[in-house]
Amino acid sequence: MGLAQIKMPQLGESVTEGTVEKWLKSEGDFVKRDEPIVEVVTDKVNAEIPSPFEGKLVKISVIEGETVQVGAVIAQIETGSAGASTAATPASAKESAAPHPEVPAAPAAPSAAPAPVAAKPAAPPSGNGDGNNERARLSPAVRKLAAEHGIDATAIRGSGMGGRVTRDDVLAAVDTKSGAPAARPAAPVQPAQRAPRVDGAREEVVKLSAMRKAIAEHMVRSLATSPHAWTLQEVDVTNLVRYRDGEKEGFRARHGMPLTYLPFVVQIVCDAIKQYPWLNSTWGDEGVVLKHYINMGIAVSIPDGLIVPVLKDADQLGFTELVRSLNDLVDRARNKQLKPDDVQGGTFTLNNTGSTGSVASQPIINQPQAAILTTEAIVKRPVVIGDGIAVRHMMNICLSFDHRIIDGMMAGQFLSTIKKRLEDWTAASIQL
Repeated sequence: MGLAQIKMPQLGESVTEGTVEKWLKSEGDFVKRDEPIVEVVTDKVNAEIPSPFEGKLVKISVIEGETVQVGAVIAQIETGSAGASTAATPASAKESAAPHPEVPAAPAAPSAAPAPVAAKPAAPPSGNGDGNNERARLSPAVRKLAAEHGIDATAIRGSGMGGRVTRDDVLAAVDTKSGAPAARPAAPVQPAQRAPRVDGAREEVVKLSAMRKAIAEHMVRSLATSPHAWTLQEVDVTNLVRYRDGEKEGFRARHGMPLTYLPFVVQIVCDAIKQYPWLNSTWGDEGVVLKHYINMGIAVSIPDGLIVPVLKDADQLGFTELVRSLNDLVDRARNKQLKPDDVQGGTFTLNNTGSTGSVASQPIINQPQAAILTTEAIVKRPVVIGDGIAVRHMMNICLSFDHRIIDGMMAGQFLSTIKKRLEDWTAASIQL
């Protein structure tokens, strides 16, 4: 008999931890290979993780609701093989849990390509002062303070939760380095924090789910990381609406799946990205990494939040294959059947906020990408065409972008390209 350890997999780029939302098996249960064993939530996805082994679940090491670092042991399975691995991650997540380098960029113009940046293996932060704090996450404020004083924050013993380095830790290091107390701004006197009072007759406190907490953290981190700017253009999609209305029933009869506006937009956005590759990039300390492949993230709303599965090499798919792949990805996202690989490697994100009736929005960038595009509700309204007025199907498209990488002119040109392709759309525009 062998004892195999199951570790927390890495479910998405830049993800360093995950939360056990729900165990699907109990201690003592027999588990088949590839059978879902636990539901894990990160700021990227809510997914059921399959067991890489067959055997008896003898120990659950992480309780429901607990958050642990990627690579931490979450369970043990007694297998029939004496040679079973004692440190295994789910088979579908092994590759993603290992450290891997960023894809290097080919330059957009004759110049040296930025060096690829290797991702560090994630591990639990430690406050023992032995250098493990290098793996602890630093807030932007702490990182900035350390840089201003020439302090290596990764060498500081953290006093915060989980060994994280705090502002006071950095200031203490400045004191030690200079031999004199560092200047500290006077802290404003604040009243003691109290739990909010709840009127039981008219109010209730709803406990946050692990996914909602993860989404909140990711949104705050994104705004703190990238200087967001956004722009909007309105598009006359009358030609596309008429085509889809006339073809959707026949398409379903031929292929057995619905024809939405999404695949049309994905193809056009992919073409625009090829003209403006900086929209498909990532900011790095040594340069901007241009991605010469398009992995399209598709924002999908689910009852407990929002997840972004990734359609790999979206620009390489013919139209019918694109429709089938999108329908499959969205269906699996809504039914919690995504695999770890389904939420990794995105280079650009598309969100259909128009499905809620929205006509304009400012989306938050899905880190570490450079931009995100929303398509808003299609609304019939009168517009001026030449010297006359006609009722047309109008839609706004909104782009949020990382202003470190992309300037307003490039963002506007990118949107204008998408606008023109949508407005001039004909059946011949479909890429089979």
